Amino acid sequence: MTAAKTFANFMEIIHVSAECYPVAKAGGLGDVVGALPKYQQQLGHDAKVVMPMYRTKFLYDNKFDVVHKGSFYMGPMWFNYTIIKEQTNKLGFGLYLVDINGLLDREGIYGYGDDAERFTAFQIAVVDWLSHWEHRPDIVHVHDYHAGLIPFIMQYSYAYRHLSYIQTVLTIHNAQYQGWMGWNKSNYLPEWDTWEWGKLDWNNSINPLASAVKCVARVTTVSQSYLEELRYNSNGLEDLFEYEKGKCLGILNGIDTVIWNPETDTYIDNNYSVKTVLEGKLANKEVLCREFNLDIHKPLFIFIGRLVGEKAADLLPQAIYDAVYHLEGKMNFLVLGSGEPHVEWELENMKTPLMGYYNSKIGYNEKLSHVMYAGADFLLMPSRVEPCGLNQMYAMRYGTVPIVRNTGGLKDTVIDIGEPGGYGIKFNDAKVWDITYSIHRALELYGQTKKMNEIRKTLMALDNSWETSAQRYTEVYESVIKV
Repeated sequence: MTAAKTFANFMEIIHVSAECYPVAKAGGLGDVVGALPKYQQQLGHDAKVVMPMYRTKFLYDNKFDVVHKGSFYMGPMWFNYTIIKEQTNKLGFGLYLVDINGLLDREGIYGYGDDAERFTAFQIAVVDWLSHWEHRPDIVHVHDYHAGLIPFIMQYSYAYRHLSYIQTVLTIHNAQYQGWMGWNKSNYLPEWDTWEWGKLDWNNSINPLASAVKCVARVTTVSQSYLEELRYNSNGLEDLFEYEKGKCLGILNGIDTVIWNPETDTYIDNNYSVKTVLEGKLANKEVLCREFNLDIHKPLFIFIGRLVGEKAADLLPQAIYDAVYHLEGKMNFLVLGSGEPHVEWELENMKTPLMGYYNSKIGYNEKLSHVMYAGADFLLMPSRVEPCGLNQMYAMRYGTVPIVRNTGGLKDTVIDIGEPGGYGIKFNDAKVWDITYSIHRALELYGQTKKMNEIRKTLMALDNSWETSAQRYTEVYESVIKV
């Protein structure tokens, strides 16, 4: 054991991510990176987050200090970069933003034609900055493909090989997105040992996610069931996950129970506790029904999330139509989200024929999502792919019964009401019939007032906080650090 650090008691951890709530968020990745470092700080470690400096409201509402300036080549292109740090650690950890004019200075996170260039440059800047530190962090923890090339650069780019002894860990939040690049862009990376080209390659292209899996000391997924699923459903990486299974493990995400707390949530006007859950949920339901022209006397089903195939959002229009017509309109539906244009169009055009039974809000609205969790009776999550899922945990925290497909993290966090101690509704296939049948089961449960109220209280008492998961990450780090 060195005199400088006792690893069991203290580690310096650098999280590298494309998202971090509340700075910039597109999904669960942002929520996780906004919470895990805070809980690691509480365990006594020094956790930091490094992410791109998008032009978001958070950037303009807070004060930052410039901590480093540098430059690098990316192929024939020369870029200057700046690292700034939020002054007050208001998020509960050190927040660092990487600015590269012409690449990262945009409002959006993803969806640009030059995303390969944007995130490659971001990663090079991060490694170049680390190489100028007077000391070295203990762990560099990269999240998803947007940071997946960092372990390779640290180990095999000549200019940065002095960082190769720093241990790296990868967390996969969604393996469907891998950051593929053609080999014609291999010169984007700082000059590297071409004998190691296999560490970049998968199926004849540069695959940042595959590269990270090969290069890091440990791979974690955001639930145990998702880890098992990756070995037979990972968008082409199935053989890789089978081969590397020895260094992979699943650690279930938690939720930030400070932000997601119905007793103190500033987004909702009617706060409540386990003891006042019935009155509290009814008051919030009244707010929603008044705003969206729904019937407060009927059970309210909600969907919150990206309107994409992974979430089975394309099944929602038909499932909602079928439920309303075949189950005699005994329920209300409210949808919040954005995504594929044709799904948005279908959901918006259902408002008139289903007036009084259904409504939707296309877009991202953090406040409304909190009110929906607080006021709804049931949450629909028919996902085809759900590595962990946070929405079901948010819903449960607010006493809202989750209706979920039996996959990934949904499988690990929800027990069906037909099983001992059950508090949710599960189904096996992402099909309209399975969704509507589950809605029928929910209606039966809603009619059993005493049981429904008991389940609400059970849900709110569940512990889905980050404490246990943060400790498990500590154990992963300690297992790979060479003392």
